[in-house]
Amino acid sequence: MWKTISVAAWVIAGAFGLAPAAFSQESGGEWQHASALTGTPKYRPDFSRFDYVNPDAPKGGELKYYATGTFDSLNPIPYGGSKAAGLSLVFETLMTPAEDEIDAQYGLLAEGFRVPEDLSFVTYSLNPEARFSDGEPVTAEDVVFSFERLKELNAMYANYYRHVVSAEVTGEREVTFSFDETGNRELPQIVGQLMVLPKHWFEDGRDVSASTLDKIVGSGPYEIAEVNPGSSITYRLRDDYWGRDLPVNVGRNNFGSVNFLYFADLDVAFEAFRAGTFDFWVETRAKRWATGYNFPAVKDGQVKREAVPNPLRKTGIMQALVPNNRRAPFDDERVREALIYAFDFETINKNQLSDAYSRNNSYWFGTDLASSGLPQGEELQILESVRDLVPPEVFNTASKLPVGGTEAESRANLQKAFQLLKEAGFERRGSQMVNAKTGEPFSFEILLDNPSLQVVVLPYVENLRKLGIDASVRVVDTSQYQNRVNDFDYDMIWELWAQSLSPGNEQFNYWGSRSVDQPGSENYAGVSDPGVDALIGKIVFADDRDTLVAATKALDRVLLAHDFVIPLYYSKDYRIAYWNTIAHPGFPEYGLDFPAAWWSTEAE
Repeated sequence: MWKTISVAAWVIAGAFGLAPAAFSQESGGEWQHASALTGTPKYRPDFSRFDYVNPDAPKGGELKYYATGTFDSLNPIPYGGSKAAGLSLVFETLMTPAEDEIDAQYGLLAEGFRVPEDLSFVTYSLNPEARFSDGEPVTAEDVVFSFERLKELNAMYANYYRHVVSAEVTGEREVTFSFDETGNRELPQIVGQLMVLPKHWFEDGRDVSASTLDKIVGSGPYEIAEVNPGSSITYRLRDDYWGRDLPVNVGRNNFGSVNFLYFADLDVAFEAFRAGTFDFWVETRAKRWATGYNFPAVKDGQVKREAVPNPLRKTGIMQALVPNNRRAPFDDERVREALIYAFDFETINKNQLSDAYSRNNSYWFGTDLASSGLPQGEELQILESVRDLVPPEVFNTASKLPVGGTEAESRANLQKAFQLLKEAGFERRGSQMVNAKTGEPFSFEILLDNPSLQVVVLPYVENLRKLGIDASVRVVDTSQYQNRVNDFDYDMIWELWAQSLSPGNEQFNYWGSRSVDQPGSENYAGVSDPGVDALIGKIVFADDRDTLVAATKALDRVLLAHDFVIPLYYSKDYRIAYWNTIAHPGFPEYGLDFPAAWWSTEAE
């Protein structure tokens, strides 16, 4: 499922915890209140709230938070433009997740759904009380409009919902989504993640495909109160929010207002946090976490620090430098492998990162979906079924990243990189690595949107120069970065994929051949490979959890074997700091539920 927490094999005993006999083709099965891809939903139909919230949390007060870069649009539909932070406070989905479960979803805009035994479609029934902030009801027509426009105008949604061929109004408050295949157990649930937008608002003379700073209305708990283009945006809690007393919302949506302040630089933002300009900070720099919190507000307890076991642990992390395989010479696997050998993680981790990180050695790093050793059992059987489409070494060679950290190891790794570049048709002429046939120097640009990342990238650039490769670093603002990434206009970027423990259709968006040339897709590396496509299909159509795990490990193994990216690192802890102006009820097992389950202490 989707990485959004935002933020996605389905054990259904039928489809949603029912025996298959409960389904019929005519009715589409019995109405259900919740779904889960792993196990069965924890909360029964009569539940009153999520266990981890504080039902007595006070309402009111202000949350001040930060964002980086800028924004130029409040329209979440098209892939272009820089969307304002916090728009998810305004818009709702048909279903919503519980953060104390891996992948369970409960009714929000939808009060229930049903599916037939062959999983060829799903029907969602809307809550009759659902209203947009302008008082208009949320209708089945709004759901159809949202599905069609998002799929038409946004490559991410087009890939995610590629097997959802239509949405039709099939009742007064019912929408039926039809699929182009049967047996795909993920499709009914991912449709529940559909963001629903107001059809009437866009049809009132507005271009649905264009950026806008008009205050768009939504059905969510907050409405847009104030917009200062590019610098801040404020959301106000709705007094008339229709879903305030729903079980999924009890003890949540507590802040009276949420204000996002924009900063061009994270170092400047941190200084603003120290000064109390905003309330909550996610620390991404290990050195600063170790040495940068000695200011008075920490010492006297006004600022609290917590290292939380990573709330993304229900996802597998791959953070990487990503060469654009659509461009030469990155389309040569030997070149990509050489670039991996040139990255001395151990030295960088020690000198720049206070030895605080672990190397990403899997696209599902930190989970039981990560491949290791040699393939066995069902994973081996799956790989055998696509033997002619995958690298032969996946059968007999365990994936292992080069290890540096000492002068001898670093030298040996650079020698290996040099040999690989020679095999790829490069040679050293003077101080430059050049194409042996054309004499063209090997040079490329690393595009970043965060200057603090240079602490890692610049030592890598120095190592590349030892090989004669001229790598430069360019830092641009968030808007320009996103536009260039959307159009695949880069040589190399720094990106992160957060992989679900229930992977499925989103893999087509990350690695599928159909997404390689779709502007706005998350196929950043430019992967177009028949073996990868075949293994994604094995994941999507896995019959049970064991098969899903085996197929995911097989895909992980093949992605690693192709050296599509230069794996970086990730922390096992999620480091946060916050002023005592805000509080939380404790953390659910799989997240922080921030800001929904938090509250202002000044509202007490």
